[in-house]
Amino acid sequence: MELRHLRYFVAVAQEEHMTRAAANLGIKQPPLSHQIKLLEQELGVQLFIRESRLIRLSPAGKVFLGDAREILASVDKATQRIQGFNMGEEGSIRLGFTSSALMHQMTPDLVRVFRETYPLIAVEIEEGAAHDLINDLEQERIDIAFSRSSVKPYPSIISMELLKEDMVIAIPVNHPLAQVQNETIHLKDLRDEHFIFYQQVNGSGIKEFLIEECTKAGFEPKSAQLVYRIIGALNLVASGLGIAIVPKSMQGIQPNSIVYKTFHPNSVMTVPLSIAYRNHSSKLTVKRFLDLASEFTTQWLKSH
Repeated sequence: MELRHLRYFVAVAQEEHMTRAAANLGIKQPPLSHQIKLLEQELGVQLFIRESRLIRLSPAGKVFLGDAREILASVDKATQRIQGFNMGEEGSIRLGFTSSALMHQMTPDLVRVFRETYPLIAVEIEEGAAHDLINDLEQERIDIAFSRSSVKPYPSIISMELLKEDMVIAIPVNHPLAQVQNETIHLKDLRDEHFIFYQQVNGSGIKEFLIEECTKAGFEPKSAQLVYRIIGALNLVASGLGIAIVPKSMQGIQPNSIVYKTFHPNSVMTVPLSIAYRNHSSKLTVKRFLDLASEFTTQWLKSH
C-alpha cells in the first residue's frame, strides 16, 4: 500500500464522485478508479458501494477513512517537521552565559524574542565562568556563549559584538567618594584608591585594560585584591575593602552597601557584550540565532 492510494481513497470519500475526485487530484478518472479497486483488493474489503453513477462509503470504508486521514496527517506533520529542522526552524540550541552577561537587559530580551520567533527550537541554558564556557564551546557542549571575554586565544572560536556598555565605579557606601554630591567622577580622582580587580584564568584582560587607562590618567592603580568574577569583586566592595570598576548593568548588586558613580565624559570607559560561537558550526539553529541576534541588536539599541 502506498501513500498515494490513501490520498486517492480520501479524495473519493470526500467527493463521493469519482470524476470530481480525479479532477481535484489532477489525474484522469479511469486510472483513479483502477487504483481504488487495487486498494480494495489489497485490503480484501469493499470500501465503496457503487450504484449506477453514485459512489458512497461502505461501513468498512467509513472505518478505514478515519485511519487513513490520521496516517496522512501524521505523514504531513512529519514532513513539515523535517523540513523545519532542515531549515533550522526546529531542533535545539545550547546557550551559555556569564553572570555579568545575564545582568544586561538585552540578553534575556534576545533569548525571549528568539523563543517566540522559533517556538519549535528547544533552548537549553547554562551559566558559568567565561573561561569554562569557552572550553565548553570548543568541546561542543554548548553552541553559543554570551561573554565579555576576548576569544583571541581560541582559533576555533569567533565572536560577534552586540554592544559596548559604559562602566561605572562601585564604591563602599561609607566611603568619602560615595558622599560626594557630584554624580560623575574623573578617573584621575581615583589615584589614591585601592582597586579590587577581577580576572579569570586566561580571561578577558579587563584588569590590564583598567591598568592601562589609569596609566593614561597619570597614575598606577593600587591593587587591594584580585578575584575571578565580577560579583566576587562587588561583594568585596560591599565589605569596604576597596572600589571596583564594573559594567553599568551590574549596579543592581548590593544596592544597600554600594554606591555606583558614573565617569565624567572625559573618562568614559566601555566593555563589550559579545556572543561567541564555533567558527565552522554547521548547526542551522546556530545560524538562525546569529541572524536574529544581529537584527535584534540593531533594533534594541535604537529603542534604548
